[in-house]
Amino acid sequence: MKKVLLTGGHAATTAISVIEELIRRFGKNGIDISWIGAKFASEGKNVDGLELKIFPEMGVKAYLLNAGRLQRKFTRYTIISLLKLPIGFIQAIFFILRIRPEITLSFGGFAAFPVVFTSWIFRIPVVIHEQTAEVGLANKLSTLFAKEVLLARTESVKHFANKKTEVVGNPVMSQIIEVDIKEKIGNPPVIFVMGGSRGSERINNALFDTLGKLLQKYKVVHITGETDFKRFQKINNKNYQAFPFVSPMEIDNLYRQSDIVVSRSGANTVAELMIVKRPAILIPIPWSHLNEQEENAKLAQNFGLASILQQEDLSGKALFEEIEQIVRKWSQIISEIKHKQSNDVSASSKVVNVLSKYLK
Repeated sequence: MKKVLLTGGHAATTAISVIEELIRRFGKNGIDISWIGAKFASEGKNVDGLELKIFPEMGVKAYLLNAGRLQRKFTRYTIISLLKLPIGFIQAIFFILRIRPEITLSFGGFAAFPVVFTSWIFRIPVVIHEQTAEVGLANKLSTLFAKEVLLARTESVKHFANKKTEVVGNPVMSQIIEVDIKEKIGNPPVIFVMGGSRGSERINNALFDTLGKLLQKYKVVHITGETDFKRFQKINNKNYQAFPFVSPMEIDNLYRQSDIVVSRSGANTVAELMIVKRPAILIPIPWSHLNEQEENAKLAQNFGLASILQQEDLSGKALFEEIEQIVRKWSQIISEIKHKQSNDVSASSKVVNVLSKYLK
């Protein structure tokens, strides 16, 4: 049986896409897939990562590191996080000796680096996949120990000049690929609001300020994140649905309902939007490494489906006006993008082609 180890700090949906393709290619009985990730989604917040909720259902063994992260700004969690770094490396050694993989695929993120470094020590080949249009800090460090670097976007090639690189696209789950384009806007239109898989307090605040006005004209479907759910749970309106969390395996249903998406501009979200072709308002996280969320948002903007609302300009009033503008232009946007094809449709297959070279 072939043994593959996946690792990452924030790449559950990308990993799911690759897992689906590995199972399709080798069968459930022909592949042994393990995942090493972070115990919690972010430092200082005891919110489980998506991997703990999803991977066991797919037959993937999930191992969780109590790993610290390298933070780009000092917070009250910085010292605690730094003290955890050695623990993460020790746990990575223990897990890899237990798994004994033939290949390690890293999607980046703070939990991935100890796994990459430990794999290199044990002479396990490492392949990196970079999802963003820039480069994550963990992936930048990990290139020293990688055999190959797979990229989602040509824009990030410049960061890996000293390594063998291949642009393969960003793997997207099969159920997302099956979502059809909408030819006609809903009556009333459905606004799907999310701040990434775990919610965004800034987007939630802006939405809260304008929600009463929005619900007079639109339906709103909202992923609040678990930490902010109680505030929105109290809203009783037939045009509003709130969820603390939605499984990546079910997110396609929300895309099918939606006419417009309001979201952060993470790499996976942008990849999905370019496939489902839903007009979007993207609000980049301003402190993302190398401004990667801004670059991701520009990809969607250049594709023709997104407008960018900077966080410094975000308010209830600004959000409402952006939604109104997208509604007015909706038919024009759809007509201009309906025949465009995203390269991400075949990305999972290309990634598994590379992994297969290292599987005996």
